[in-house]
Amino acid sequence: MKTNFLFIALITGLLLQSQKSNDTLPKAEVFTSMQSVNIDGKTHYLTAQAGTFEVRDENNKPLALMGHTYYSKGDKREPSSRRRPIVFAFNGGPGSSSYWLHMGILGPKRIVVNDPEFTPAAPYQLVNNNHSILDVADLVMIDPMGTGLSVPLGKAKFKDFWGVDQDIKSLSLFIRQFLIANDRMNSPKYLLGESYGTFRNAGLMNKLLKEGIAMNGVIMVSAVFDLRTLIFPPDDDLPYIVHFPTYAATAWYHDMIEDKPEDVYVFLDEVRRFTEEEYTPALFKGDQLPEAQKREIAAKLADFTGTSKDYWFRADLRVTNGEFFAEFLRDKGQIVGRLDSRFVGINQDLLAQEGNHDPQSSAISPAYTAGFLDYFHRALKVDKNLHYATSAYEKEGFKWDWKHVGNDRWGAQAAINTGIDMAEAMSRDPNLKVLILNGIYDIATVFYGVEYSINHLGLTPEIKDNIIMEYYEAGHMMYTHPLQWPSSKRMYQHL
Repeated sequence: MKTNFLFIALITGLLLQSQKSNDTLPKAEVFTSMQSVNIDGKTHYLTAQAGTFEVRDENNKPLALMGHTYYSKGDKREPSSRRRPIVFAFNGGPGSSSYWLHMGILGPKRIVVNDPEFTPAAPYQLVNNNHSILDVADLVMIDPMGTGLSVPLGKAKFKDFWGVDQDIKSLSLFIRQFLIANDRMNSPKYLLGESYGTFRNAGLMNKLLKEGIAMNGVIMVSAVFDLRTLIFPPDDDLPYIVHFPTYAATAWYHDMIEDKPEDVYVFLDEVRRFTEEEYTPALFKGDQLPEAQKREIAAKLADFTGTSKDYWFRADLRVTNGEFFAEFLRDKGQIVGRLDSRFVGINQDLLAQEGNHDPQSSAISPAYTAGFLDYFHRALKVDKNLHYATSAYEKEGFKWDWKHVGNDRWGAQAAINTGIDMAEAMSRDPNLKVLILNGIYDIATVFYGVEYSINHLGLTPEIKDNIIMEYYEAGHMMYTHPLQWPSSKRMYQHL
């Protein structure tokens, strides 16, 4: 009898301890406000819910509070509201919050910047966003772990979420549970990611499909699927090849091309032909390329980029993006932007081999940051005591785990590529469409690299036809360019 009493007391104590532990966990909190947006002369009234959502692991244990902002139209109890499309959107980094897309093109308000010039300090203009998708779809802006208000719960740590597969898993859990909580599982569903968000999208669309959640469409803004197209590994000619057309587009924009064609896309077709028929074979020969032919190729590279043929010859016909930033306008004491090469900044070190900052980022970041934080706390009514992290880089110990399941076919991670995930998802769901938006002046995620990746996915012709490519005469954030706004509306209408 005494033994039974002790056993019951022990169990009771453990239960009370568990309850006490759960009570000490932070709770999800949402701040609700009413917002509106005028699109094409019609006002749409929205419920905005900004805050955190509790995500549970596969054993229903609290895993994280995920920061988000949810814009919805209508009453979720009405069948027509539940049939309204819902878009889950995020930026990239990895380690960036979603405020760029939020205030640049998707939300009910947008930040005005002096594209492609430097935007003066506050006060900044926050205006109605006539180009938002909120007239045709509801929107969930997601802040991945370590950004926005997102924090781990219980035994989970930030590092448990910071990696290719860890990130995909946490967002799939969020999307699944969010859809259920808001009665939206039977709504048309879309993913929208920018930059690393497209790399994430390619894996996420496949993971969700395997869990029985099919996307109606996926939108990729400034895409990357194969990381080799971004970095410059030793003895790999691919990144030099895929970057070159963007170097040429930059020279066209800055009038560094003699007798340049009036149409930049006609010019880029010529650049593509040269790249495929002359530049690539020359690089493939390595040190077996005859000097006379090397000088001939160097001269053509110079002509297409408004630079010196001697520079290309000394560079062995291979110039990284950082080297191009510094060299292109060196004679003028300037550098061009990585995210958008239309932007120009001061080069403080004219002997530098690489550019030391990104003029595009310097030109618009203060406006986006201050404008969003003002909107987040004032208009969306989020508690001003809550710290919104615009980037996970401000978190101690931020480090990304680049391993990805499926990229270890030979037991080594030679190249990190989520394009294989996208190909698998599209091949297993032939109704799925993907829209890819490319800025031709984007040297961060180059358009020719996207074309290369898509052409090497091994898709059947009918499945490849489900990929729609759009091009913009702007950079990484093409929505900052006023002349590109009307066509940005096609982001949803294409799908």
